[in-house]
Amino acid sequence: MSVGSWKNLFGKGKDAVSQNADKIQSAIDKAAIAADSKTNRKYSGQIRKVADAAKKAIPPKK
Repeated sequence: MSVGSWKNLFGKGKDAVSQNADKIQSAIDKAAIAADSKTNRKYSGQIRKVADAAKKAIPPKK
């Protein structure tokens, strides 16, 4: 693939993520809750930090 094709593909992916930002953030929260439950809340702080960082990486909804 050429560089232009990769940029186009990346742009489409970024658009898809931003259009579904609310669904992705909800999935991140659900995954964090599940991980926290499975670890008996032993790693709550670390799990929350990772979830927050993942949500910050999502581009805002257009």
